[in-house]
Amino acid sequence: MTPDPADAAASAPLRVILVDDENLIRSALATMLSLEDDLDVRGEAATVADGLRLARSAQPDVAVLDLQLPDGDGLELAARIAEVSPATRCLLVTSHSRPGYLKRALAQGVLGFLPKTTSADQLARAVRSVASGRRAIDPELAAETISSGDSPLTPRESDVLEYAADGAAIEQIARRAHLAEGTVRNYLSSAQAKLQAANRHEAVALARRQGWI
Repeated sequence: MTPDPADAAASAPLRVILVDDENLIRSALATMLSLEDDLDVRGEAATVADGLRLARSAQPDVAVLDLQLPDGDGLELAARIAEVSPATRCLLVTSHSRPGYLKRALAQGVLGFLPKTTSADQLARAVRSVASGRRAIDPELAAETISSGDSPLTPRESDVLEYAADGAAIEQIARRAHLAEGTVRNYLSSAQAKLQAANRHEAVALARRQGWI
C-alpha cells in the first residue's frame, strides 16, 4: 500500500530555526530542542540579515527568535520572515519581557512570547503549540500586559531606559544597547519628554511603575 502523504507530513519532525546573537544561549537552545524526537533544528543565526536568509532557505515550521539583535529586533525579523516563508510561525524568547513588546508582538500576529528563564520542557511545548497555530504566552507577562496601559515609548526608548536604570553612564548604556552615544542621548531625551520627567532617573521610575520597562 502506498503511504498517505498526509500521514507522512503529520509524522515528520517540526523544522525549527534559532536566531539569537548570544552564542552560548543559542547553542544551548539548539541542544535542548534537538533532544526532542519531533523537533528538527535546521539552522542557527545571530542577526536579522542571517536569520532572514536562513528562513528563506530552510522554510521552517517555527522560528525561535531573540528580541534584541545587533542589526534590528526579533519583531522586525518576524515580519520579514512572513514575507519569505509565509508558513513559518514565530516564537520570541527574550530577557526583555515587557508588556509593550508583547502588545506589539500580538498585533503583528506573533504566536509565542516567553522569557529566557523558560525551562527546556516549556520551550519544546511552546514550539509545538506555535507550530499548530496556538498561542504560547508567558502567563505572568500576559497578566502584566492586561493591567498596564499603552506605553508611549518606542521599543528602543524602553531599552535605553532599562539600561540606564542602574545609573550607568552614557558610554556604558551605549555599549549595552549597541548604539552610538549621541543616539542614546536622543532616546533618553525623547523618553523623558514623553513621560514628562525631570531627568532620566525619574523617567525610569515612572516607566517601571507603569510596567513599561
